[in-house]
Amino acid sequence: MKIPLHSITSFWHNLQRTLGPARLLVVSFAGAILFATFLLMLPQAAQNEPVGFIDALFTITSATCVTGLTVVDTGTTFSQFGQIIILVMIQLGGLGVMTFSTFFIYLLGGRLSLSSRDMLQETLSQVPMKNLKDLLKTVFLATFLIEAVGAIILTLRWSRELPLAKAMYYGVFHAVSAFCNAGFALFPNSLETYSGDFTVNFTITTLIILGGLGFVVIFELAHKRRARVRRLSLHSQLVLLMSGLLIFGGMILILIFEYGNTLKHLPWSARMWTSYFQSVTARTAGYNTLNIGALTDASLFLLIMLMFIGASPGSCGGGIKTTTFAILLSVIKARFHNLVDANLRKRRIPEETSSKAIAISFFSATLIMLFTFLLVIVETRLVSHQESRGLFLEMLFEVTSAFGTVGLTAGVTPKLSDVSRLLITLVMFIGRLGPLTVAIAVGGEKKALFKYAQENVLVG
Repeated sequence: MKIPLHSITSFWHNLQRTLGPARLLVVSFAGAILFATFLLMLPQAAQNEPVGFIDALFTITSATCVTGLTVVDTGTTFSQFGQIIILVMIQLGGLGVMTFSTFFIYLLGGRLSLSSRDMLQETLSQVPMKNLKDLLKTVFLATFLIEAVGAIILTLRWSRELPLAKAMYYGVFHAVSAFCNAGFALFPNSLETYSGDFTVNFTITTLIILGGLGFVVIFELAHKRRARVRRLSLHSQLVLLMSGLLIFGGMILILIFEYGNTLKHLPWSARMWTSYFQSVTARTAGYNTLNIGALTDASLFLLIMLMFIGASPGSCGGGIKTTTFAILLSVIKARFHNLVDANLRKRRIPEETSSKAIAISFFSATLIMLFTFLLVIVETRLVSHQESRGLFLEMLFEVTSAFGTVGLTAGVTPKLSDVSRLLITLVMFIGRLGPLTVAIAVGGEKKALFKYAQENVLVG
């Protein structure tokens, strides 16, 4: 039976209006995760024994939320069919389930409704944009073009040591995973084997950076190159500035902290590449060329801070986002100078934006503390207090990695109990969608109808 085209578009637009952007985002991600979980539990998806529900749910949530944390080895546990399911969910989750849906409805219907525009702004830009159709086209064109170039380069590199068909498959899988900031690898030790390899390091990090900048920035850069935009917006300027500072600042500190530890036996070129790679991948990608479990506590804490900040708004990455961190710093600076307004690059930041940045940061930090607390309780209940002292930093690392949709692990995740795996699964889900989006979806969005009388309170 053929379903009329207008019926599909009409149903989609009604669903958007009924649920609203926040609820529809949550429902769409949850629905896609559950559907793919049952696919991954099929016997055809495993190389040996089919995986159980919790492991399948964890893996698919990690893929859809582009995290990269795993409880089983992807390359040896899952068949090619299972790996392709994971890859499809990485691509779907990286761009956003709603972005895909809206794009195909747009192709079928030829127009974007007001509800579709609200959805795209919620997913990609978070600010009103006049040319959302062009942005939507740029998202898909840039994604598949960048991934294709990355896949070709990686295929040529791995064809030296693998059969051509396998090298092509590995090239496509890792290019998509890197651009979507997922961090899934088909090698048992991630990319530790290629710690000093220029081609692999440069290609993977470039894909990660481009995937973490955000599609609005890519869109503006493309239009500026064609002389359609005179100057980049403040958003794009902040994203590029903060990304550069965090990447190269993190690289220098990792080089210092690990100079006499994990880097001491490497030549200088490999030390530089490894430090750079680990700083980039901590920004929500999850690949590693160093053994994370062997890093110093200073390096682990640095990675926690980088993972907490994460990528940029409207990108494939998670975290509180680079612009949120920049605004938070500007608010703190303004308060130190007893100024009412926060300013960045000779522009005044709206009070609503500053309040949102503070709320996101506080909510995110609270969420990480809560789930770290729960994980410590669950995982140390059968361990003596003396033996469990060192576990706190590792638990904090895993939870922050899950929230920031990073995927780096200190080796704790595969050893977690089923209860802890479900907790980490929930953190990944909240981290990908954003704490405020989930809160609005659950509690609803309220508008104040009146204001109470004002009275001051002593603080500080």
